[in-house]
Amino acid sequence: MADDRADEIIKAHEKLKGVRGNWESLWQDVADRVWPQMADFVTTRSPGEQRNEKVFDSTAILALEKFGAILHSLLTPDNQLWHRLTIGEEKLHDNHPIKIYLDEVTKRLFALRRSPFANFSSQVNECYKSLGAFGTMGMLIEDIPGRGLRYKSCHLGELFIAENEHGQIDYVDRCFSYIGRQAVRAFGIENVPSKIKDAYDKSDLTTKFEFIHCVKPNEEANRNMRDYGNMAFSSYYVACEGKQIVGDGGYRTFPYAISRYATSPKEVYGRGPAIMVLPDIKMVNEMEKTMLRAGHMAVDPPLLLFEDGALQSFQMRPRALNYGGVDEQGRQLVRPLETGAKLPWAVEMTDSKRALINDAFLISLFQILVENPQMTATQALLRAQEKGQLFAPTMGRQQSEFLGTVITRELDIIGNIPGALPDMPQELLDAGGFVEVEYTSPLSRLMRSEDGVAILTTIEQLAPIAQIDPSVFDIFDMDALPKELAEINGVPAIVLLSQDNLRAKKDAKQAAIEQAQMLEAAPVAASAAKDLASAAATAQAIPAQLPA
Repeated sequence: MADDRADEIIKAHEKLKGVRGNWESLWQDVADRVWPQMADFVTTRSPGEQRNEKVFDSTAILALEKFGAILHSLLTPDNQLWHRLTIGEEKLHDNHPIKIYLDEVTKRLFALRRSPFANFSSQVNECYKSLGAFGTMGMLIEDIPGRGLRYKSCHLGELFIAENEHGQIDYVDRCFSYIGRQAVRAFGIENVPSKIKDAYDKSDLTTKFEFIHCVKPNEEANRNMRDYGNMAFSSYYVACEGKQIVGDGGYRTFPYAISRYATSPKEVYGRGPAIMVLPDIKMVNEMEKTMLRAGHMAVDPPLLLFEDGALQSFQMRPRALNYGGVDEQGRQLVRPLETGAKLPWAVEMTDSKRALINDAFLISLFQILVENPQMTATQALLRAQEKGQLFAPTMGRQQSEFLGTVITRELDIIGNIPGALPDMPQELLDAGGFVEVEYTSPLSRLMRSEDGVAILTTIEQLAPIAQIDPSVFDIFDMDALPKELAEINGVPAIVLLSQDNLRAKKDAKQAAIEQAQMLEAAPVAASAAKDLASAAATAQAIPAQLPA
């Protein structure tokens, strides 16, 4: 029997599906040439089926792989902590208990994120590739009881999204398929429709059933209640077979992290690099096809034969004997057709299009420092400043729209696991317990490299003045300056001294200097004392002379 709520969700899903029909044709066009294994938007391929029949040039495919690696290394590198937690109130920034607590929370968060079960690294890379190919990506962050965090990159073909009044994605339908066994394990045999039960009973491992996971704002939520029916977001799993709800619940925070590369006015889905240069990708493929045909023509050209000749059984294989191929004077009676086609110009044109595609995927920009390893520190900072300025508009959006949602969801999950976090210090409780995220990824350092350029440029400009008046450098805080440059350049914090240790080291150094000065002055003082004592003794030996 159909459920009214299920019927309502399915009708809303059909409307969202109808709205994005044009997008699916565009994504199919892109996937066929850029990411063939994801080309399941308009047509559904069987497992193992040939998918690259439209690919004649691999430039875009390789560029997408590099694009995913670039974003991974700039935003969420595996070998470092790419964000930390801070408190918004400036007066509490140096509060030691709060700093210790937030550092410990950050470490535990990264430990959960990097566990083998979580599978964060591989899934986020899939998301970045979806961003490069289609301009939109989505990740589901799940809380698996007893196991912890679990991340899942969602195929864009499964996602149907809607924005709220602020332009934020707060409504997601994910359409996916399960076989009977998977459905029963996920939702329980008592909750699934009869046809799915039959497939399970018959051990049918091939028949798939379609489901919809609908997550939307809970408009009737009572914030004072803690049960799932009053959480911020409602969650429904609907079996399209039988139009039946097989699972419902709620989320305190939005479980899907959806991000766009760039959006056009009045469009919900994004447009990525592949969409922007799709005409060039198509052109490169066509040009490659043309050059292949030209190459075939040059290697295996059409032959021109003399009409009245007695040439029989003409052979084109190597070392073949063709009688009658020349006349009495030894002139060839068979000649290849010469089209006069010139390939060099086509190669140059194709290379220029390939360079344009690489530019769109940020590859040329990322290689600036790699191709110039012998630059000075100032030149490297200038290059980094240029890269940061060019990366900032698009990559900054990923920090706010994607990573911000991911971290909010993670903190909510880990904060509700008993014993997962240390006890919050009283100072932070008194401040409301609200924390902020500060990104420390390589991208963030690139965006801050302008500060490093300003510091080094100022020092360089003051150097000639310092030859006249060395005190000109007194304007700088020599304790803060090297620390700021170290942070901009990404020097690991473990090799930097804390303020207390730095102060203790300076005090010890000053004490050593004073002790050395005392030791150096000791022989002089001893000699002076000796001379003074000798002079006093001499004065006592001389008799006093009274006046006459």
